[in-house]
Amino acid sequence: MTNEKETEETRQERREKKLRKKREKMPQHGKNIGQIYKDAVLKKAKGK
Repeated sequence: MTNEKETEETRQERREKKLRKKREKMPQHGKNIGQIYKDAVLKKAKGK
């Protein structure tokens, strides 16, 4: 019985870790796109 519970906890921990990593990646991705967009706008503004 305890062995089953331990495996269940590790599965849950793995799942939580995976979700945490996924969440951490998303904002970074958004920031990079925002930075690229900002740079593109500034580049166009300087060109005119």
